[in-house]
Amino acid sequence: MLTLVRGRADRLRNLMRGLSRQTVHPREMVIAWMQPEPAPDLPDPGCPVRHLHVPGEPMPLAAARNRAAAAAAGATLVFLDVDCIPGAGLVAAYARAAAETDGLFLGEVLYLPPGAHDAADLDRLGRAHPARPPVPESGIRPEPDSGQLWGLSFALPARAWRAVGGMDEAYAGYGGEETDLAARLAASGLPTFWVAGARAYHQHHPVHVPPLQHFAPILANAARFRARHGRWCMTYWLGQFRDAGLIAWDEEAASIRLLRPPTDLEIAASLRPDALFS
Repeated sequence: MLTLVRGRADRLRNLMRGLSRQTVHPREMVIAWMQPEPAPDLPDPGCPVRHLHVPGEPMPLAAARNRAAAAAAGATLVFLDVDCIPGAGLVAAYARAAAETDGLFLGEVLYLPPGAHDAADLDRLGRAHPARPPVPESGIRPEPDSGQLWGLSFALPARAWRAVGGMDEAYAGYGGEETDLAARLAASGLPTFWVAGARAYHQHHPVHVPPLQHFAPILANAARFRARHGRWCMTYWLGQFRDAGLIAWDEEAASIRLLRPPTDLEIAASLRPDALFS
């Protein structure tokens, strides 16, 4: 189990308590801290815990995942976002899928309202993201679009990660590095699957709609992805930026033309404390 952390110690503690309730415990937990010191008073997740320090600004998301993957001892890498509480069957479901075939495995994530983190309430309060397809009722189901990978919850063979070189650390700041990884894994011949039972619950935090606070890195990372793969990623957000009059762009374009950056007032106005989804 691999997790990246900067701040959010309360979220991490809830994640670790969720790990302690697993029907099958992970071999270990690797925490990549993108801050100087680990948080204190962490609960026992029911498995050994390894701590890594990965400095960098902006947040070194790709580098932290690479460091965590390199340190992991298991044959299967399971990545879980610090905001997520694993359902009791998550580790077992990913393990069953990995025993059946090689693949990039995607698990269901339900989104929680503010303040929800008690185990008894997760299924009742969690809501599926409207843009995500339903997971199979049992087993695994092929997913033709590897771009369905989101970094909240996924698993894959460690050797497949190593074969493509892990995440591209040239993606700086927010956006694009996960879709780039998925595209390279697909090009290597690794299929993508949805996994029944690998459910996680996303703990609420305010979101920006659209994510104007990440405007510059999204543009830079989208352009990097386009140069490598010949197509755009993060098209939903690019469309929102276009509709706001910030960029000139469409999916057939070879580049993005900046019209103006968002103002501080626009960034503040895009914050939606009530929204479950970005």
